[in-house]
Order: sequence, then C-alpha cells, then structure tokens
Amino acid sequence: MIDHVRDIASVREATDRLIEAVSSWDNAALAEPSLLPGWTRGHVLAHLSRNADALVNVLQGLPMYKDAETRDADIERDAGRPLDVQLADLRASADRFEKVCGEPADWERTVELRNGVTDRAARVPFRRWVEVALHHVDLGAGYGLGDLPEEFLLREIDFLADRWSGRPEVPPVTLRTPDGTGRGTTGGADGTPVTVTGPLDELLAWLAGRGDKGARLTTEGGPLPELPPL
Repeated sequence: MIDHVRDIASVREATDRLIEAVSSWDNAALAEPSLLPGWTRGHVLAHLSRNADALVNVLQGLPMYKDAETRDADIERDAGRPLDVQLADLRASADRFEKVCGEPADWERTVELRNGVTDRAARVPFRRWVEVALHHVDLGAGYGLGDLPEEFLLREIDFLADRWSGRPEVPPVTLRTPDGTGRGTTGGADGTPVTVTGPLDELLAWLAGRGDKGARLTTEGGPLPELPPL
C-alpha cells in the first residue's frame, strides 16, 4: 500500500542529504561531468529543481512541462549557475513541492505526468523521491545505489520491471537475488526466457540504465537483455 505521507518525509530526508553533500563543493565542482552522458553536475541540480516545480504542476492539475523543448531549455539555462544559486533553488523548489503536498487533496485522484502518462496522485511523492535519490547517485560524489534503503530499491525495481513488462523487444525475464529470492518478472512474451540474478542495487542499476548497466549480474538461459532507453 502506498503511504504518501511517509514518502513525503522520505523526499525531505533525501533532499537534505543531497544538499548537505553538495554544500561542501565549489563552483568548479558543479562544472565537472556527472555520470549522465552530456550533463554536468550543474545540469543534474538544475533538473532536480525544475522537476520539483513540474511535480507541483502535476499535483495542481496543470501540465507537467509546457513542452519537451522548454523543459530542456530550462535545464540548460540553469545548469551554469554558481553553487549558492543552485542550492537556494534546490531548497526553494523542495519547499514548494512539500507545501503543495501538505494541502488538502484527494490522493486517489488520477494525475497526468509527461507524454500523457497517468498515475495516482499518491504515487507522485515516491516519483520525486526517485528523482532525488537516483540523481544524487548521478552526481558521482561517492553516493551509490548500494547506499539507498532496501525499501526504495525494492519499490523502484518493481516500478521499472512493470515499465519493461510487455515490451516485445525484451525477452521474458525473471529477476532474482543471490539467495534465490524472486524479485518479479519483466519483458515480453516472446523470445527465450532469461533469469537475471544479482543484489538489489545491481538489479536496479540494470533496470535504470545506471553504472555498468548490469555487467556484474549473472544470467541463465541467455545473455543479459539490452533494455531500451528510459
């Protein structure tokens, strides 16, 4: 069961953790490459601020972004700002998101995200938690997927497995941890079934296209399937 109140608290904790880590940097550190191709650390922070505002839009029944071009242009515009400006924006946008989450609302209502995707309002705080947590990893500052809570790893693995479920370009995949525990299935109905085994952080790295994208996972039945871009 989704507990949006707990997720809102987790968003705040994750945001505070990221801000604390970044606060010790200087402007030069922001210009360094992140772990996301083509993005500096400044791009990652700018995206996090604008994503918070975009999710405020979602919860208020507005379009998440005006359009894809505006989203990308806003990130590019804000990426080169100095550290103090980035931090102030991160804090202010986080406060705006938390404020709208605290307003009386029907959390069972359907909201619209990007590209016509819809979801329950109650799931939006977790989506924000995912943005903050995974992009903290993308900053390449010593915080990895293995540092994330097990609850987070399990929930995001479930979410991404569902995302790739039914995709014809992905064969049937069974996910397992090294102790043999099943962690769900994904992929389509065609092709040779594959069992993919590894710790939770490595399974998430593969599903989310992070790190070495599953290079340390083991497979049975065939090679590790290549997933489409997120």
